[in-house]
Amino acid sequence: MFERFTQGARDVVVGAVAHAERAGAATVTDEHLLLALLDAEGTKAAFALTALGAPDRRDAITAALADARRRGGVSRADEEALAGLGIDVDAIVSSVEQAHGEGALAHTGVPGRAPPPRPPPPRPHRPPPVRPRVQTRP
Repeated sequence: MFERFTQGARDVVVGAVAHAERAGAATVTDEHLLLALLDAEGTKAAFALTALGAPDRRDAITAALADARRRGGVSRADEEALAGLGIDVDAIVSSVEQAHGEGALAHTGVPGRAPPPRPPPPRPHRPPPVRPRVQTRP
C-alpha cells in the first residue's frame, strides 16, 4: 500500500517514523505525523499548514503536544469539557505524578523514552492430539 502513496506522502510517513524514533516511542502516532507535516515542504499539506500559520507556531504546537502527552492525551479542549462536569484534570495529573512520578500518564511513562517492550502474548495451551485407540482382537 505504501507504494501507492505520493512521494510527498511517503516523505511525511518516513519523517513521522523518524520523529517517533527520536522520541523513543514504540509506535507512530498522530503527533509524529503532525510534526512530520510541519517539516514537509512543497506538498499540499505544507501549503495548507503555512496558510494557517502553523510553521510560525511550531514551538507552541510542540509544547501543546508535550503537554497533552503528559496528561495522558487529554487536550485543553478535553480539559475544559471535563471542567464543565466538575472534573479537575490538573488535580488528577498532579496526584498521579505525585504518586508515580512526572510523566506517569504519558504513554511512554517517562518523557522521551519508550515503554519497555511487552512480552509476546502467551501461546494458547493446546493439548496433544488424541489418538484413537485401536482395539485388537485376540
